[in-house]
Amino acid sequence: MEGPLSKWTNVMQGWQYRWFVLDGNIALLSYYTSKDKMKRGSRRGCVRLKGANLGIDDDEESTFTITTHDQKTFHFQARDGEERQKWMEALEESISRASQSESGSPREAPSFTEFDKKLAEADAYLQLLINQLKSLQAKIALCEDEQAVEKYNIIMVTTETLIESVKRTIVMMQRAKPSPHDFDEANGGDGIFNDVSRRPGRSSSLPTTAPIISQYVQHAPTSNLGHQFASGDAGSSLSVSVNGNDGDYEEGEKSVPIGSFSSSEEDDDFYDAFESSTHSSKANEESNATASGNVVDTCSPPMIASPNDVYDELYDGADEDELESLDAHGSIVKHLISQVRIGMDLTKIVLPTFILERRSLLEMFADFFSHPDLFVRIGDYSTAEERMTEVVRWYMSAFHAGRKSSVAKKPYNPILGELFQCVWDIPGVDTTNLSMADDGPIQWCTKSHLCYIAEQVSHHPPISAFYAECQDKRISLDGYIWTKSKFLGLSIGVHMIGEAVISLLDHEEEYKITFPSGYGRSILTVPWIELGGKCNVACEKTGYTASVEFLTKPFYGGKKHQVKGQILEPGNSKPTCTITGEWNGVMWAEYSSGRSEIFCDTKKTPIVKKRVLPIAEQDPFESRRLWKDVTYNLKRKDVEEATKYKRVLEQRQREEAQHRLETGAKIQHKHFQEVGEHWVYTDPLVQRLQKSKQNLEDEPSL
Repeated sequence: MEGPLSKWTNVMQGWQYRWFVLDGNIALLSYYTSKDKMKRGSRRGCVRLKGANLGIDDDEESTFTITTHDQKTFHFQARDGEERQKWMEALEESISRASQSESGSPREAPSFTEFDKKLAEADAYLQLLINQLKSLQAKIALCEDEQAVEKYNIIMVTTETLIESVKRTIVMMQRAKPSPHDFDEANGGDGIFNDVSRRPGRSSSLPTTAPIISQYVQHAPTSNLGHQFASGDAGSSLSVSVNGNDGDYEEGEKSVPIGSFSSSEEDDDFYDAFESSTHSSKANEESNATASGNVVDTCSPPMIASPNDVYDELYDGADEDELESLDAHGSIVKHLISQVRIGMDLTKIVLPTFILERRSLLEMFADFFSHPDLFVRIGDYSTAEERMTEVVRWYMSAFHAGRKSSVAKKPYNPILGELFQCVWDIPGVDTTNLSMADDGPIQWCTKSHLCYIAEQVSHHPPISAFYAECQDKRISLDGYIWTKSKFLGLSIGVHMIGEAVISLLDHEEEYKITFPSGYGRSILTVPWIELGGKCNVACEKTGYTASVEFLTKPFYGGKKHQVKGQILEPGNSKPTCTITGEWNGVMWAEYSSGRSEIFCDTKKTPIVKKRVLPIAEQDPFESRRLWKDVTYNLKRKDVEEATKYKRVLEQRQREEAQHRLETGAKIQHKHFQEVGEHWVYTDPLVQRLQKSKQNLEDEPSL
């Protein structure tokens, strides 16, 4: 018999859906994270039914329990009472058959004194490691040298990995150890694993020889360890291996586990099973995801495209592949890492092509405006507090759309002079004004559009300048970012140095904003991205300020992608609004008045697709046209060809730099200029409106 059931997990304190298979011939109930995992033999856990007892709860018509011979209880939930009855009957038959087939006394193993001694020694060494780790953490907390902290962090992460490996090893040894009644010191057997196939089910409870492990095992993350246990009888071999990716157990041929086990005892990472099950509760899935500290992307935000949009297969396809484990490229990555040192600036390091995302950094910055309606409506509010709140709302919602994947990929490094331009149709905004914005940065858009233009104004250091405006709403943003990358040992940090200024022309207000840093974690396996750092928003005219802090995931516990913010009115240290949540999920706001609301839900807020001219109509230096051969070959997964075209662009840039050096020629920027330490757009909306006003005043009256 097989089918879906829910199993209670102690770690998450909730129900998890699993696919169960009952093998009556060997009295074994196995479960898997999905039906597909069952077909591949990746077992999540199992319950040995020999000597087990069944139980039901009269108050719950769909739940039942199985208590194994070693007094370990598993809780299950069926779809309804009828389904529970089917499982109960099948389980009772299997338990009865196992009891009737058992004959004679099992051949018992000799003393396990030496086994207990080894377990005790392992526990002692484990405690020493844990104490050393605590001392190291205390030292890091007092250290003020940033580079030293990074070195200590590498040692700490390595030690943590070792500790988890030792924990897992001890746990598996405990599982392999027979229970005391299986031993008879006078029996003279020839080994602790002698004749495993004829023993009753093994206990998976933790023996008293491991007092330390019992405190930590429920929180031990999955390690890349494999364990095998074989009996002395070649005809009854078994194997259990732990898969470090998802905690499933891969079954060997004719595999029969020594005892009941559940991976939820050790792993705090869980995966939804049987997603297509009609009785799967979405509410349970979301609450379980929250409890586990993992972000589960249950849905993608809706996409709004313009009727005039031109589909581009290279960029608009929904098949952006996840970057898998870097094991296949291990020699390249290890060689690259061997060339750098902790704290080294990676600006001049050429990274391998296979980790590239199919777009330029200039285009990635454009995705800050994927919610253009939130941006252009800022000036519609009447009070300074409301306008600051809307600035913060747009700002905190701006980062999630810039990441097309949970896996960290690197956009193309823009070459000097590279451009990117696009426009957005704004939902809910009157589009009857079809007058063209002839004097604006993009001549093919109307005054009701939000338009964006970006230019790579410097190569060393790499500085990108960008500008956006909506003429009808009289709002603009002028900004620049200098990306400074650092090698941090087990991760890469990208500091986004710079600022942007939002101008509300109807209120004569300017809002200065700064940017968080980005981190590529787990660079030797499957890299993932997170944001970190404290950012500020300030309006000098009104005196309102806001702080937004992106929180990196701590080493122990905690959740990914957390963010918090607060808005302060002039002369008051108590925030008028406090925001918490996930920058790529749901954020909640609590106001000083006591009111609370969803501040922004990035999973449900529609993303407005940007409009870009077809490549054939673009300027030769526009991003998509410039990188089209690289993008095309990455789309085809031809890394070698993509690398060839990437090198052509890089070589051209070197030759142009050499030519400027030899001739003394200056770089001619197209749309931006350097003012002091900042880069600004040469002809912003506010200046153009002032010129128009001045021209009208200068005209002679009739």
